[in-house]
Parts: sequence; C-alpha cells; structure tokens
Amino acid sequence: MVADQPRAVGRVFVSAKRRRDGCVALDGLRQSGALKLLFPQGRPPVEAVMVNTAGGITGGDRFAVEATAGAEAQLTLTTQAAERAYRAQTGQTGQMRSTLTVAEGASLNWLPQETILFQTCDFDRHLRADLAEGGRLLLVEPLVFGRAAMGEHLSSARFQDRIEVYRAGRRIYHDAIRLHGDLAAHLAGPGTAGVLAAPCGAMATVLLAAPEAEAACDWLRAALPAGGTALGGASLLAPDLIHLRLLAVDSFVLRQSLLPILDRLTDGGLPRCWRL
Repeated sequence: MVADQPRAVGRVFVSAKRRRDGCVALDGLRQSGALKLLFPQGRPPVEAVMVNTAGGITGGDRFAVEATAGAEAQLTLTTQAAERAYRAQTGQTGQMRSTLTVAEGASLNWLPQETILFQTCDFDRHLRADLAEGGRLLLVEPLVFGRAAMGEHLSSARFQDRIEVYRAGRRIYHDAIRLHGDLAAHLAGPGTAGVLAAPCGAMATVLLAAPEAEAACDWLRAALPAGGTALGGASLLAPDLIHLRLLAVDSFVLRQSLLPILDRLTDGGLPRCWRL
C-alpha cells in the first residue's frame, strides 16, 4: 500500500472598511496553512499581497481566498510572483477557490500575476464575485502555457477555470475555460488562438464592472494589440461591464500590452510587485 503524499492546504480571509474618520483600513484578517498575506507599507489602502509558501500548486492541493470590500472601502489583492501549476499525479487535481464580495460604493481590484501551467499539470480554479448595485470590480487573470525559455510544449495537461460575477444577486458574467490533453494543439486551432503569427504562449482575461466601463471602451480598444505576436478584443456587455481578452506568443509580449491597460484602469495604482 502506497501512503498518500503530503498536500498543501491554505486559506485566507481579508476585509477592508471605511472608518468613521473617513480612512480605509483593514477590518478582518484570517490566514492558515500555506497561504499568507503581506501588506506593503506606503501603499493605497488596503493592498494585500498573497504568498503561497508551498511554492506552487500540484495535484491534491487545496487553496481558498475570501475577500470583502465593505461599504465605501477600497481593497486590492495581488500575488508576490507568478503562481505555478506543477506536474500532478494521475487522478489528483489542485484546486483554487476565490470568493469576492463588494459592498455598496466599494471597489475591489483582483490583480494576481500570471499562473504558469506546467507539463502534466491538473489544475481547477473557480472565482465568484458578488457585487452590490454600486460596487466596482476590476479583475485580471493572466495565464501562461509553459515556460518559453525552457522550450516547454504542453502536450499533456488539464486546466479548468470558471469566473462568475453577480450584481445584486443577478449573474451578469460567466466565463469558462476547459483545456484537456494536448494544450498546444488546442490553442493552435482557428477557433482558439491560432490567429497569431506564432504559437500562443500566454493569454489574459480582464473584466471591469464599474459605472465608467462604457466610457473606457474606446481607449481600451485603441490600446489593444492588433495582431502578429499579440492580439486583443474588447466587448461591452452592458453599460457598466466590459470584457477584454488578450493573446500573445509569450508572457513578455503579453505584459507589454497588459501593464499599460492595468495601470490606467487603476489610476497608476498597479501594485509594485507587478513591476519587479
């Protein structure tokens, strides 16, 4: 009988509130296991940096994040570095579950850095955001298909991702990705990412749910790459909801387009770890 391998487990909860004196401050914090939060000094309130002390995610790992921006508060979450979905044993799936809550007049920025998929990884993640009628959400999820510098070719991997956003209890956005088997072959198809001049090595999803979404539509479309090594598209799903998808040949090219967009959407407040 083979003993079960040790697996990483981590959970964090963080919330921000606006105090009576008008300042935004940390309201609640709980953390356990391999997932920790750091709070850089001198940053806008409240910025939390997630750190996975396990060094990555493999089959059987379980991680969960809960974040709440209270009424009229602002909260930003990011990651210290790129997350890594490592090789998994057969039948074992790594999981990440994220739950975001944005109250009336509040703003929450979900800005993790890239998730890098490794050969034979098995990773399943789900994010749900619940917004009050006047809540604002900026969300980005960058994804990298293997390490280009190592010449990796993802011929066998499994990745599932689901993002759901609700406003006042009504679902306003649902995006799902399911990639199994030869990811490189899937991405080379004309209906996926085969429109680039070279194989697709990275992509990003950006979502802005805010009153200014429609006003930002024109400049966002103008900022998107138009082809060759990177390509992007933006869809105005509702006056207060815009969705962007970026494709690129590698993570460096992806960042060239993504960082200026995020910098403007955050009014120059993109977390410092994005620039390291």
